[in-house]
Amino acid sequence: MKRGKKYQEALAKIEPNKVYSLEEACALVKETSTVKFDATIDVSFRLNVDPKQADQQLRGTLTLPYGNGKTKRILAITQKVDEALAAGADYAGGKEMLEKIQKENWFDFDVIVATPDMMGELGKLGRLLGPKGLMPNPKTGTVSPDIAKAVKEIKAGKIEYRVDKEGNIHLSIARVSFDTEKIVANLTMVCDTILKVRPAAVKGQYIKNVVLHTTMGPAIKFTFNGR
Repeated sequence: MKRGKKYQEALAKIEPNKVYSLEEACALVKETSTVKFDATIDVSFRLNVDPKQADQQLRGTLTLPYGNGKTKRILAITQKVDEALAAGADYAGGKEMLEKIQKENWFDFDVIVATPDMMGELGKLGRLLGPKGLMPNPKTGTVSPDIAKAVKEIKAGKIEYRVDKEGNIHLSIARVSFDTEKIVANLTMVCDTILKVRPAAVKGQYIKNVVLHTTMGPAIKFTFNGR
């Protein structure tokens, strides 16, 4: 695949075969953005896990100290509508919201949070919401009796991580406009979390590769915590 001039110039700033420190990578990733808009900064892990095994299906949430620069639109499915809206939910309601999704193919939101009593109704839309990754799950904190807390946490920078079928995890952790110190803090939180959830069954090298990159930008290999 032929790359453009801007990409080649950005790539030239990265030393071939060098593995940077986490802090160096966070500073360099800002310099290697090739687009005019405020690009997203992503981290990608290639892990030595077998997602076919139940104990290696890594999934959970973490809260970035400074958020990732993306404001998520939240739909709260609950009878506590006033509480959800006061906490910052963009939309809130019960069965009528689910009917809107089903009848109007309405998806003007990024995440659904729900109280446990509404999961029976949500389950009926499993085939519609599941493939889109929108089905609430207690493991990700999107099913909670405290709907206000669930909404506030997501608005404050709570993100979900999940390993794919190939053993990879991709997360958006910041924007190019962030100060380097904030990028370092967010990336450190992510890396520490991935280390903590290492499955006991994994033997040998756990993290095969990890890179930091921007939208359309080149990948920067880095190391952390002596891994």
